[in-house]
Amino acid sequence: MVISTSEKIQKQISENPILLYMKGTPEQPSCGFSAQAVKFLSACGERFAYVDILKNPDIREELPKYSNWPTFPQLWIDGELIGGCDIIIEMFQCNELQSIIKQVKNKYTINK
Repeated sequence: MVISTSEKIQKQISENPILLYMKGTPEQPSCGFSAQAVKFLSACGERFAYVDILKNPDIREELPKYSNWPTFPQLWIDGELIGGCDIIIEMFQCNELQSIIKQVKNKYTINK
């Protein structure tokens, strides 16, 4: 059975409590915005999943329509779009990102 790109995105988001759609990998980001997103997300101290949109052109094309968010990176936490690089940095600077990630970690630790 072939699944659509939209279904693939939905599955990735539902299976990964913290998911970053980015250009490149956390070890080798391919753009400054993705590098910044990884830096601040990593500073929260929790593991996160990622999808390299440069290696997944179908997702790169479909995700902006799916999320109604035109740019990358895109951070999804617990099934909800958080936003891009600027929002990630802003939330980190006011401790909001750390708090949300801790809540999600606790939720998924308790449920497993």
